[in-house]
Amino acid sequence: MKNERARVLIVDDEPNIRKMLAGVLADEGWDSDGAASVGECRERLAKEDFDLLLLDVRLPGEDGLSLLSNHAQSLPPVIMMSGHGSIQTALEAVRLGAFDFLEKPIAVDRLLVSMRNCLDLRRLQRENARLRQDGPDRELLGSSAAMDALRAEIERAAPTDARVLITGPNGTGKELVARALHRLSRRSAQPFIKVNCAAIPSELLESELFGHERGAFTGAIATRRGKFELAHRGTLLLDEVGDMNPTTQAKLLRVLEEGELERVGGERPRAIDVRVLASTNRDLPQLIDEGGFRRDLYFRLRVIPVEVPALSAHAADVPELMAHYLAQYGREHGREDLQCTDELLRTLASYSWPGNVRELRNLAERLAIMSPSSQLTDADVTPWLAGVGVDEPPLATGSLAESLRVFEERMIHQALGAADGNVAEAARRLGLDRANLHRKMKRLGIRE
Repeated sequence: MKNERARVLIVDDEPNIRKMLAGVLADEGWDSDGAASVGECRERLAKEDFDLLLLDVRLPGEDGLSLLSNHAQSLPPVIMMSGHGSIQTALEAVRLGAFDFLEKPIAVDRLLVSMRNCLDLRRLQRENARLRQDGPDRELLGSSAAMDALRAEIERAAPTDARVLITGPNGTGKELVARALHRLSRRSAQPFIKVNCAAIPSELLESELFGHERGAFTGAIATRRGKFELAHRGTLLLDEVGDMNPTTQAKLLRVLEEGELERVGGERPRAIDVRVLASTNRDLPQLIDEGGFRRDLYFRLRVIPVEVPALSAHAADVPELMAHYLAQYGREHGREDLQCTDELLRTLASYSWPGNVRELRNLAERLAIMSPSSQLTDADVTPWLAGVGVDEPPLATGSLAESLRVFEERMIHQALGAADGNVAEAARRLGLDRANLHRKMKRLGIRE
């Protein structure tokens, strides 16, 4: 099995050693670069990202141990090398934070084993940090038939390398589906990388995905790997893929067809092994008819379609979800005695949830912070719901203008709830431009 692709900086004042090590790493599928001094090393680290540092002890001027001593926290993992090694030097290097210490002449097999172990440790540390950051709610909850069917689809699709197009409204948990597909796949020990195609300016998205070479465009002061290379042998999630611009769509299609990419400004094709998942809340067939999305790319991404249901389609799960999130946020905020009355649970199950599970989760956190009582009732919840619940009163009892104002206000609240407060997305749902929606919100006294 080939190694996880990594970028290594070789710091040694002897050109022949740098050249020899670069050749060894290239044969193993690793990228490398060289530096002849600590000063040059610092310059490279300030401009580029490296996964590993091969650092000689004796260097002109400042030595490697001094660099490690003064900058250990900001360096990538370090493997020290020396032709004048001693037990004391090796112990000092490890004490200062080096992963390993190798004597010259370098034994290639020993070097490769040490590098693999170092990178494996770093990957596990990152994965543990990600799991801690994700928290206990990063799972697909609910025991309804709809959620059971969704989990069954994930279990069938996950072991394969087939591309999956995940669709569904905002706030339903499309990213959770993608993470579950990765976690249950053969690639679970490798990186899971997410790119939000709607959040990155169109002129930068190509560089973000495919990387760029130094000098490729104004501001490209250093070579940079893109998300595809970072996800090598793992999984890449293209979130909000319906917002990808046409130029990047064309290059993405070529990468999916050929299994290799070229960085922006680069000339050398790079083979990549990435499972691509895509998600969107947009109607891609309609977007194709409107000329906004490539039909051939759509079918490349949609090998396995997975539709995530709106919360209103599995409302029976609302009590279970609410109990889970209240318990979670109750622990965080010292409110572990929070309970919903039966009447409140019926109200929540009957509510339309335009923002789906995300809206429910946000409501639970809000209640854990703001509710004065541990016994939660309808009165605690009604002010926070986006729109009106089950027993919806008339729009107004006054003039037509007043009725239109109330209706407009309600529609905007519902669109904002469905978009999790994102004004641009709410404007798109309402068929308005963002500036127009801002003006209406200001006129109606609706805060972002």
